[in-house]
Amino acid sequence: MSAKHEDAEAGSDLRRSDFVSAVGRAMSVLECFTSDEAIRQRGRLTLTDAAKLTDLSRGTARRLLLTLAEIHYVDTDGKFFWLTPKLVNLSRGFLMPLGVGEGSAAILKELTGKLDESASVGILDGEDIVYIERVEVRRIYSSRIVNGTRLPAACSSIGRVLLASLSDSDLHNWMRSYPLRRLTEKTITDPDAFWDEIRAIRIRGYAIIDEELEIGIRSIAVPIQSPNGRTMAALNGSTISARHSVEDLREAFLPELLDASRKLSGTMGW
Repeated sequence: MSAKHEDAEAGSDLRRSDFVSAVGRAMSVLECFTSDEAIRQRGRLTLTDAAKLTDLSRGTARRLLLTLAEIHYVDTDGKFFWLTPKLVNLSRGFLMPLGVGEGSAAILKELTGKLDESASVGILDGEDIVYIERVEVRRIYSSRIVNGTRLPAACSSIGRVLLASLSDSDLHNWMRSYPLRRLTEKTITDPDAFWDEIRAIRIRGYAIIDEELEIGIRSIAVPIQSPNGRTMAALNGSTISARHSVEDLREAFLPELLDASRKLSGTMGW
């Protein structure tokens, strides 16, 4: 066995010995409040729900929930449990290193004023993209997308841009982990066709989604890069098909998005 392999095994053993299972279980309890079941119940879960979603015993789930309630990360009425605003402080701690703040919000607001459409910044997280900054144009119809909203990366313009920034081997592993799912009749689900689209995005530098995520919705996204050229996030503008054609996205949206992306790269301090 090589010294390098021995070091790797030793590091792995150290990580296992340092792992605090109680912390892991507590985090799984917090995460279950973002599950589909929690969404259906408007973020309110019973003890039975939490135990089932986390594969924990009722006794363990109860102790963890009551501990989290004691330190004010969840609240309860005796039957249901829900998350508290204290968790927002944790999200601030995540967003600060990304440079998301008043400066980036001002750039997005300026962009939406030019496009008269909503604009968002997102990052890749597993199978999904997560919105970390968004300014929505006030209309009768609202998409109800807010900071923290997750959408499938494979069929969102932000997700396609971020996937295009991966190496071929990383993208191959991603696709193996997250098979392509059909959300509309236009969604690309053939792996070869998806690879072709990713290669095209790498060449042209932007991604357009035309009703692949939701019928009637179109969007275009560009990368937000660090000074060394690494894609850190992506910026998009979205619209409904009745207001703008795909050509409109290329001719009217793209120049404004590229300009805003350059500004965001500087403001975010990468």
